[in-house]
Amino acid sequence: MTTKARAKPVKKSPVKRLQGKPAPQAAIAPKPAEPKSSIHFNPVLCIVNAPEQKLWSLSLEERLRKQFAIAGLAQAVSEAEAIAHNGPVILVRGDAVIDQPLIPVLLKRPNFLLLGNDAENQMPIAASVRGSDVSSAIEVLRGTKPFAAAKLLARAPSQLDMEFWKSLRKRETPYAIVVTAENRSIVEWRMFMGTYKGATDIVTKHLWPVPAFYATRFLAPLGVTPNMVTTVAALMTVLAFWFFLNGQFLPGLFAAWAMTFLDTVDGKLARTTLTSSKWGDYFDHGIDLIHPPFWYVAWGYGLLATETQWSNGLFWSVMAAILGGYILQRAIEGIAIKWLGLEIHIWRSIDTYFRQITARRNPNLILLTLFTAIAKPDWGLLAVASWTVICLGLHVLQLLQAFAAKRRAGPLTSWMTKP
Repeated sequence: MTTKARAKPVKKSPVKRLQGKPAPQAAIAPKPAEPKSSIHFNPVLCIVNAPEQKLWSLSLEERLRKQFAIAGLAQAVSEAEAIAHNGPVILVRGDAVIDQPLIPVLLKRPNFLLLGNDAENQMPIAASVRGSDVSSAIEVLRGTKPFAAAKLLARAPSQLDMEFWKSLRKRETPYAIVVTAENRSIVEWRMFMGTYKGATDIVTKHLWPVPAFYATRFLAPLGVTPNMVTTVAALMTVLAFWFFLNGQFLPGLFAAWAMTFLDTVDGKLARTTLTSSKWGDYFDHGIDLIHPPFWYVAWGYGLLATETQWSNGLFWSVMAAILGGYILQRAIEGIAIKWLGLEIHIWRSIDTYFRQITARRNPNLILLTLFTAIAKPDWGLLAVASWTVICLGLHVLQLLQAFAAKRRAGPLTSWMTKP
């Protein structure tokens, strides 16, 4: 019997077997870890020639470091380290002061040279450069090399088109100034006034700046914090309420005016010494928002406690006008911010001027003080109620005009943003 040889199975090509599917790739061995690059992409700060002089309790170098830290740049290096740095470097003269809105400009604009405000003698203040250009830029800031030879985009603050500050509701050119012994007082005043809002009441805008300046300059080197000042202001708020409630209007007005003055000082102290905090902001603005209605109610009950002949009907009508008007005006301001995209007080110039006398705390205190001075505190509260109703009507008119303008021409813009 013949036995047939058994045929060996033919191996199929792996290509045919995997036809229609991608062939598996050979395993790739992981690459060895590459050495870290010496190139740095994060900017660093370098203060050039920092003198030993202070403004508002801070040395100029400390102030600059804090300002850049607020903007997100906390790493500071020496001049030698800046020259060796391969990434972006922000160079600032150590004898200069720079307004906070200019800090982001330096962080965002490469190959940029910031000049001072003085148009006649434009001095280089700060520069944003790469590591290879640091040495040349340092010479420019020291004045040993003309800034035209640095091949940087040189601009003064007035040339940056940033006069409108939405956060402070005002139109103002930021400052960049070299501090000297001769201009020190002028620089302090400029820095102080730079902390004021543009749309505010007549007392804050015209009466308090000078005394608040000297109070702030006195408190800053003593280590007094803004929250300490706000705490004293809160005590004055309660004291005024107590005096009003008991019909002691003159001492109550003294405490109330003291509170409004301290309310100015705490904010200016926080901004000039760069010690603002979220808690301080809530503390300060919370008191501002809540206390006025309590003062008016206390004043009304104080009138009832005296010999003033007020009926219950008149009392509640006055309270309804003042409290209702106060709440509705605040609501109108909130509606404008939410649905119109800007504060109603900075839409037109007339709105900003009207903000100086609108029925808010300080203008109302003027009315109460004037009528109390002629022994008519009841007339004072009636005047506040009348003025509140009038201002409410004007605010409603403002809001309707604003919505009509938005519907007709699109989103609203503040008059402060226009040339």
